[in-house]
Amino acid sequence: MNSKICFGALLALSLLVSCREQTLEERAEALHTRMLTLDSHNDTPLRFRLPEFDIMQDNPGVCVDYPKMVAGGLDGAFFAAYIRQGARDSAALEAATQRTLSIIEDIRRMAAEHPDQFTLATTPEDGLKIKQEGKRAMYIGVENGYAIGRNLEILDRFYDLGVRYMTLCHTRNNDICDSANDTIEEHGGLSDFGRQVVERMNRLGMMVDISHVSEASAFDAIELSAVPVVASHSCAWEVCQNPRNMSDSLLVAMARKGGVMQLCILSSYVRPDIPNPQLDSAMQAMREQYAALGTLTPEQQRQQRADIQKIYETYPPNLASVSEAVDHIDHVVRLVGIDHVGIGTDFDGGGQLSDCKNAAQLKNITVELLRRGYSEEDIAKIWSGNLLRVMKAAQDYAAQQSSSVQNG
Repeated sequence: MNSKICFGALLALSLLVSCREQTLEERAEALHTRMLTLDSHNDTPLRFRLPEFDIMQDNPGVCVDYPKMVAGGLDGAFFAAYIRQGARDSAALEAATQRTLSIIEDIRRMAAEHPDQFTLATTPEDGLKIKQEGKRAMYIGVENGYAIGRNLEILDRFYDLGVRYMTLCHTRNNDICDSANDTIEEHGGLSDFGRQVVERMNRLGMMVDISHVSEASAFDAIELSAVPVVASHSCAWEVCQNPRNMSDSLLVAMARKGGVMQLCILSSYVRPDIPNPQLDSAMQAMREQYAALGTLTPEQQRQQRADIQKIYETYPPNLASVSEAVDHIDHVVRLVGIDHVGIGTDFDGGGQLSDCKNAAQLKNITVELLRRGYSEEDIAKIWSGNLLRVMKAAQDYAAQQSSSVQNG
C-alpha cells in the first residue's frame, strides 16, 4: 500500500513538473540553442594585440570573448576593423589603409589560431553551418570608409580578405560622405567619390553600412544602392534624439528598399544621458589629451582604454536598461515592420546597458522580447534573419552582375 502511495506521489510530482510553464529565462535559453544569434557590430579586435588579452579566457573589462559568447548564447558576430578619422592627406590615408589591413589580419589570425572554437564566415549560409559544428562565426566589417582613402581598389582587397560590410564614415566627414556628428556640411550627402564607393560595394557584394552617416548621406546611399542597406549599430531618433540615431523618414526609406537597422546598445543612443558633470569633464579632458597625439600607437590605445576604465570606475555612468533598448525595437516594428530590425551591440566600442554589460548577458534582450510577446519566429529574425537577408541580397546581386559580364 505504501509503495503504491509513493509511486502515485512521484507520478503526480512528475506531471506537475512537466506541465509547469517555462520561465522567460528558460524559454530564452532554449531559443538560443535553436536559433542563430549574430551581433552585427563589435570593436573587440582593438584588443586582439594586447598582451593581456586571451580570447579563450574571460577577460575582465572586455565585452566579447569565447566564454562570454558561450554564456550568452551568441553564435557569431561581425568583428569590426575600426579606424579613427584622421587627416586626409596622401600619407595619412595610406597609413589608415595599412592600419585597417593589419586589424583585418588580426581577426583572420584569431580565427585561424582557434579552429576548434571559431571559423571565419563570409556568406549568409556560413553562420548556421558554423553553429551546427559547435563553433562561433567570425564575420568581418570595416568601420569608417576613411580606411580606403581615395582608392576604390582597396574595396576589392578588403572583400577578398573577408570584409562583408563597410561603414561609410565615422564621427567626422571623410572623402565619401558627411558624418552625423560633424559640425560642417562638406558634401551635402555622398560625394562623387562616395557614389562610386556605393556602386563598387554593390558590385562586390559588400553591404553598405549607413550607421554614423548624416541623414542626407544616408538618403543618398539608400537611393543609389541597388540592394538593401544596413545600419550595423544605430537606434531610433524618435525614441532618443541623438544625432547618431535614425529619423522615422529615414527608417521608412530604408525599409522600403528592404534594409535593416541593427539596434545599438550604447546607452547615449538608447536614452538621453543623465547629467554627470564629473564624468563628462574627465572624459573630455581625456579625449583632448589623446586627440593631440594624432594616430595612436597600440600602446597608447591600451593606455587610453585603461584611462577610460579608470574614469568610469571613478564616476560610474547611469546606464540605460535592456527594457529601454527594446523600446527602440518596438518603435521600428510599429513603424516599418518586424523585417527591418536586428541587433548590433557596439560592444567594446561603448555599447553597454545596466543589465547587459557584455556578451554573457545577451539573453536578457531575448527575455525582454519574450516578455513583450514577440514570437520565436520574430525573435529569430531580429537575432539574425533580417541581417542575413540583406547580406544575401547583396551577394546575389553581385553574382548576377558578374554573370552578366561573363555572358555579355
